[in-house]
Order: sequence, then structure tokens, then C-alpha cells
Amino acid sequence: MNSSEEIAVSGMSAGRSAMRMGPAELVQAAAMARRFYLEGKSKIQIAEEFGVSRFKVARVLETALERDLVRIEIRVPAELDAERSDALRARYGLRHAVVVESPAEAEESPDPENLGEVAADLLAELVNEGDVLGLAWGRSTIHMAAALDRLPPCTVVQLTGVYDAGTAERGSVEAVRRAAQVSGGDAHPIYAPMLLPDAATATALRNQTGIARAFEHFDKVTVACVSIGSWEPGISTVHDMLAEEERAHYASLGVAAEMSAHLFDAEGRRVGRDLGERCITVKADQLRRIPEVVAIAGGQRKGPAIDAVLRSGLVTSLVTDTSAADYLMTAGPAPKPALNRTDPDGV
Repeated sequence: MNSSEEIAVSGMSAGRSAMRMGPAELVQAAAMARRFYLEGKSKIQIAEEFGVSRFKVARVLETALERDLVRIEIRVPAELDAERSDALRARYGLRHAVVVESPAEAEESPDPENLGEVAADLLAELVNEGDVLGLAWGRSTIHMAAALDRLPPCTVVQLTGVYDAGTAERGSVEAVRRAAQVSGGDAHPIYAPMLLPDAATATALRNQTGIARAFEHFDKVTVACVSIGSWEPGISTVHDMLAEEERAHYASLGVAAEMSAHLFDAEGRRVGRDLGERCITVKADQLRRIPEVVAIAGGQRKGPAIDAVLRSGLVTSLVTDTSAADYLMTAGPAPKPALNRTDPDGV
């Protein structure tokens, strides 16, 4: 029985309708319910013990539920919102959606740190021995890596360059090293900025031995962890790295979100594709082929950006908070199921 389920069996505090049962019936029903729900015995085993048919056992158990003799409670840790999680998963057709309670003191802040802790536990569930885990740059993925305490043996590869090469040791590179250390697998970091001045410089860097070796693993990634940014200061790495004129140019194209240096409009269509030529990052088509892509993003201000990226079909699972989830549940018409992995551009 799942540890998140608690079965309360009581013959003394049954509801009014249960009191219509005679005392012998109550005692027998409580005993059968205890055998079935708490001790894990089968209906056949219970029938043999009490000398009745298994059909009688089934009727007694059903009556015990109907008359409140047995109460079944589904419980999850207080910080997880199971109802919102299931509703969000269904709305976007995700494989997994985990909604965490938003910290009261940080409702307006993007990506609360507790998202990283929950994402670390989720990755420990999703990653299998021998997998290739890809980590993209982002505050949330850095928080996730710092919270990792268990991971099956796997190879870990960095999927993007870093926001600032001077802080690589405290950012994506360290996240990759941390995940590899926990898993006991090989690490393939990328010591390069995410955004370069021009396409020629980016191409030259991609051909460097260490970076090229990491790029060779992109098509082998089985689980990826990414962040999502809104197109505004402080909430998008790419936005903050660009000059003012460039920001205005991409804004004119309708940018609503960015993920791993890929830009999306509100419908999940990719825009500003020329930017990718200047970036050290995994390609969008490669992300689409990865079996499991987990996005970590939260905060009310990121709601529209999360919605846009989910509509792109690149993400299969999401770790977010209640502030963002409440926005997402009412964000325009229901999107196509994310697990279809279709490209909104049709190319």
C-alpha cells in the first residue's frame, strides 16, 4: 500500500448509517476491513478465515465504505498541492506536474528555491541507471543540483553555455559536477558563455575539443532539466545579456518566453531563430527528441512564459508553484497535449 494513503478503521466511531448494523455485523465488518486495508490480505484469504464466500467479503467491504465504517484519506506532504498538480497535468497533457505551495513571503519572486528541492526528488525518480542527464543553465536548475542527494549512476552533460563564464564554478558547471558526483557518473561541462558576439565566434567555440565532446552527448540525453524565463529584466538570462536595441528587436517579434536561449511567442511558436546561431546551446529539435524534459519554473510573474513554453511541445513535465499554477489553469484555450511533442510551427 502506498505510504501516502492512510486507512482509518473504527467500529466505535462509525457514522449514523453504520449504527444501523448490528454489533456482530459491525465487529465482523471492522475485522474484515482491517485485514484487507491494513494487513493487505486478499478477499479469498479473508473469506477462508471467516468461513464465508469471497463475494460476501466484497459486499461487507463495500458496505463498510458506504456507511463510513472505513475512511480512506489520501495524504501528501503539506508543501505539495496534489489537486492542482493533477489538474495542471491534465490540462497540458504532461507526463508529470508537481505543484509546490508558494512561499508566502516570496509570491512575486520567480523560481522559489523549494522548487529545486522538489525537482531534485523528481529527478531521482525519473533517472535510471545508464541514462544521460542533461542540465541547462538556470537558477532553478542550479538550486535543483544543490539539493540532489541521490541519483542512479548516469552521465551528466551541460546543455547550454553559462550566463557569465566568470561565475561558471558557481553555476551550470558546478551543477553538472554536483549531479555527476551524486550519481557517480561522468561529467561533461561546457566552459563557455551562452551568448557570443556573433555566429562565427559561436561556431569556433562549438568546435573546441571539450565543448564538442559535450555536444556529442546531446542526441544521447534521455532526461533533461531546463529553466524558463520571461522576456523582462531579471527573469530572462538571454534578455539580460542582450543590448537594448536587440531586446527591442526581439520584443517586436512577440517574444513571451525563453528557454535554453530559444525564444517563443505566446502561442509557443519559436521566433528570433537567428539568435541561436550566436548561442552555445542544445537545439530545439534535439530537445523535442529527448524522452523526458523537466522544466522548473514558478512565480506569478512567470505564468505567461511557462504557458508559452508548455505550448511549444518541448516540455514533458513541470515543477512549479501554486502562484504560477493558478495562472496556468485559466491561461487561454486548452493547449495540445504536450506529450504529442508537436511543433506549433509545423516544421
